[in-house]
Amino acid sequence: MKATGIVRRIDDLGRVVIPKEIRRTMRIREGDPLEIYTDKDGEVIFKKYSMIGGLADFAIQICEALQKTTGHVTAVTDRDTVVAAAGIARRELNGRRVSPELEQLMEKRQIYLREEGRPVLPVAEDSDRHCIAAAAPVLAEGDVIGCVLFLDGERPMGETEYKLLQTVSSFLGRQMEA
Repeated sequence: MKATGIVRRIDDLGRVVIPKEIRRTMRIREGDPLEIYTDKDGEVIFKKYSMIGGLADFAIQICEALQKTTGHVTAVTDRDTVVAAAGIARRELNGRRVSPELEQLMEKRQIYLREEGRPVLPVAEDSDRHCIAAAAPVLAEGDVIGCVLFLDGERPMGETEYKLLQTVSSFLGRQMEA
C-alpha cells in the first residue's frame, strides 16, 4: 500500500473526504460505489466497485463467443479497465486502463462504428496498438457501467456486428439490473 501523507478527520456524521488528487488519479467520480474492507491490522481500505468486474468469468465467455462467431477481437470493459478480452489481444488488454477516448465514447451512451476518415481511437491508455472498430456502452438503471468492443481487424464492421454489440451490451446491462 502506498502512503500519501494526507490526513483527513471524520466529521460528526462519520464522513471522510477523499482528496481530489486521489479521486482524479483513481478516476473516482461523484456517485461511484466504493467497497470498504478492513484487515486485522486495523486498516480500512476503499476500493472502487465494478459491477461488471464481478462478472469477469461471464464476460470472458461472452468475449470468446463473440470472437468465435465474428472473427473479431472482442473486449468487455467496466468504466475504468478492460475486464475481459478474446482473440490475439487478450493478454495485452486484460486489466489495462481504458483510454480517455473510450471513456468519452461511453459517456455519449451511443453505439459507435468507426467509418472511413474517422480518427482511430485506442482501447487502452498509453497504447495505440489496438483500436476501437465498434463499441456499445453497457447501461444499467440509466448509468454507464462499461462497454462491449470489437477491435480493428481485417474484416469490415457491418450491420450484423452493430446489432450483435447492441444485443450483448443490452443483455449485460439487464443482468446488472437483475
